[in-house]
Amino acid sequence: MDNLTILPPNINTHWLAIAPVLMIRNEEEYDQAVERLNALIDEIGTNEEHPLYNLLETLGTLIEVYESEHYPVANCSGNEILAYLMEEYGLTVFDLPEIGTPQIIENILSKNQGLTFHQIQQLAERFNVNHQVFMTQL
Repeated sequence: MDNLTILPPNINTHWLAIAPVLMIRNEEEYDQAVERLNALIDEIGTNEEHPLYNLLETLGTLIEVYESEHYPVANCSGNEILAYLMEEYGLTVFDLPEIGTPQIIENILSKNQGLTFHQIQQLAERFNVNHQVFMTQL
């Protein structure tokens, strides 16, 4: 049995339209993929019943793979990652109430306190990153 016979007969036509959405080979395509993902998140949110939800998940996975290959995270603690993201997004200790009071955030940033699993989940959702990013401990 030919493996191509199990594919829909018009796959070639559809693939020409879909391929650019699912291919990330360089920075330009990466930037476009991130824009598409953000637009999908804005439209779909967490609605798993939405017809494009699988596309959102697939695109997120492709972006994650590209980032892991091209932007490896240095051996940093979750506290350092948080400090970096706060600086990158121009946030202060008052901008993250979902993870605690300003004093708690100061303690996390000064490494006097580690991140809890709940805080890690909140930060991963807020910054749209895998929760593993914050789980690295030095």
